[in-house]
Amino acid sequence: MNSEMKKLTLLFFAAASFAGCRTMCFDGAPTVGNTAPACPMHVAAGVQHCYLTDYFPQWDGADSLTVSDDCGVVLTPTSADWSEFDLASDGRTMAATIDAWRGGSRLSIVMLSGERDAQAQMFTTGAMLHIVSLSASVAPRDVVVMWQNCRLPDDCIVEVADGIGIVVPKDARTMERSFIRVYASSDEGLFNDVLVPLDRGRVVKSVERLDRHDTQAQVLYSLMIDRFRNGNPSNDRPLNREDVLPKVDYYGGDLRGVTDKIEDGFFEELGITTIWISPITQNSYDAWGLNEEPFTRFSGYHGYWPIYTTRIDERFGTDAELRELLATAHEHGLNVILDYVANHMHVDSPVLREHPDWTTPMYLPDGRRNLELWDDERLTTWFDVHIPTLDLEREEICEPMTDSALYWIANYDFDGFRHDACKHIPENYWRMLCRKMKTRFPERRLWQIGETYGSPELIGSYVKTGMIDAQFDFNVYHTAIDVLAADGDMRRIAAEVERSAEAYGSHHTMGNITGNHDKPRFISVAGGAVSPDEDSKLAGWTRDIGVGDPIGFRKLALLEALICTVPGVPCIYQGDEYGVPGANDPDNRRMMAFDGYTETEQAQRETTRRLISLRRGSLPLLYGDMATLRLDERTWVFARAYMGEYVVAALNLDPEARTLEVSLPACFAREQELRPNFGGSAVRTSDGGVRLTVPGCGFELFTK
Repeated sequence: MNSEMKKLTLLFFAAASFAGCRTMCFDGAPTVGNTAPACPMHVAAGVQHCYLTDYFPQWDGADSLTVSDDCGVVLTPTSADWSEFDLASDGRTMAATIDAWRGGSRLSIVMLSGERDAQAQMFTTGAMLHIVSLSASVAPRDVVVMWQNCRLPDDCIVEVADGIGIVVPKDARTMERSFIRVYASSDEGLFNDVLVPLDRGRVVKSVERLDRHDTQAQVLYSLMIDRFRNGNPSNDRPLNREDVLPKVDYYGGDLRGVTDKIEDGFFEELGITTIWISPITQNSYDAWGLNEEPFTRFSGYHGYWPIYTTRIDERFGTDAELRELLATAHEHGLNVILDYVANHMHVDSPVLREHPDWTTPMYLPDGRRNLELWDDERLTTWFDVHIPTLDLEREEICEPMTDSALYWIANYDFDGFRHDACKHIPENYWRMLCRKMKTRFPERRLWQIGETYGSPELIGSYVKTGMIDAQFDFNVYHTAIDVLAADGDMRRIAAEVERSAEAYGSHHTMGNITGNHDKPRFISVAGGAVSPDEDSKLAGWTRDIGVGDPIGFRKLALLEALICTVPGVPCIYQGDEYGVPGANDPDNRRMMAFDGYTETEQAQRETTRRLISLRRGSLPLLYGDMATLRLDERTWVFARAYMGEYVVAALNLDPEARTLEVSLPACFAREQELRPNFGGSAVRTSDGGVRLTVPGCGFELFTK
């Protein structure tokens, strides 16, 4: 009997022996709270204060909470309904669950404690007869298997030829999209977590089964409306003032311009699934702020100085034009998320004139002005004197401001938010907003991503089921700048990517960016036109910034290869797809060009398109488990594997082509083809390994 027949026989008997899991396991499970998988709870030694709404935001409370495993955890309610509780842990390594009980039924929260065990790796290897098979590099001690927020009973975990088999419960047939999640620990630490998407109870084995709402399959495109395309010149309202230089005045981009580019297929051709548009709320009609060299004040062309939070800026368009944009995007299979500003309002706002006490203090007790103290006074500091920070810790302010955000969801068909300045807004705001959103719009598949600069601990404190879904991973981006642009050590990038997986999960949807409107253009830093050590804002005012050394294009392509192959959601900042240069704000906000590219720019755009196409067409790159195959100062080779299929990505910072020999995990199919896509090569060796050739200062993706 050959190996495939043995495997099939084992699966058949496993399915027959454990047919009980093919009945409805969770007839009594609450429906509220089980539509989206709850994030795991990361537990440290000692006592931590917890909120039940961080995991089940639609719940008012629970009858009780219990710990389902002997794992050294004690729970103590700090409110009568368990909506808040203290968790005391002895710090032992574990994968376990907390059970939240309501009316005799329960949902569960995964608890994880300990460091990652570098030797403990788990891969999905296939799915047959409603059984998902997994291979583990070392024997797991604890295994927790979840379907949504219901922990599968032990008899749904079976032995198969590859190692572990998970019997998919019949309950999964009731949902269009649900997920099997697997968490495990060894004696030395934690495994990577495993995520398996289900389509009406069947394992997703084709990208055709995914749609625009599948967040792991997203590719974001970030655009600044005023600098994208002028589709309706009749709404142009530049200030045309002597004290406002043209570079910081309105250029005329508008909602109609975005719709035009949706209609002509710009986003679809590039492979984008989600458009992030800059704020559209009404901004001041005056000029504010001050730059001394050269002297200029600024218009609110960027949208981040709202005077009204529920009114469309007439310079961007009308109600009808916004509705047309959203309808057109959805017709083309695109999401649109709105950049929303909650931290502050402009001093011209009628709301602030009516409620001047709604802001945090401008002066600190020691007499200092509370301006730009990003870390010392992060929840109260003002960004500038004309945009006071709102005191959102006060419920009477938080209530109307969260309602203002929800206005855009209730009245328009947006698919979620990009939230500005998350770390400067208190946690109670995010809990209130998410609770309202998921209670009022339970059927909407809305996604939220935030902006926070800081440690993974700070960033992750906002990434919870009851707050926001993801944030931009600036730590990976900043490391990539240091390494790729400055010929650094590739091991630093690999370590930062792994740190993100530990902090946010192996299948997180953190945003991996090519850049943004607050950073000098990566291509100009990589090409040497902008030094990482200089004042990059001043550089944009005082000289004409180009790419510099053409190697900037190759390094930008390397960055795009990175973000399209590691876990997370790739995000292209407008113009990075073809390599527009620039220093920092406002030089990084040049008007978008859609034609007239040089040969090099056109080649860069095609590389971007191909990378996105490969990512979107590959389930291993969307849901695959990740393993490093080779890592040194100049190269990083890793694999993403899903249901027995795998992709090998190789990044090479060396200027010369490299030939690299790698060994594949034992559970990888030796017969799978490894097809190069960017000029490299792959040859199987006699010992079962692979000899890879990777272009100099380049990359390769080896696909099936």
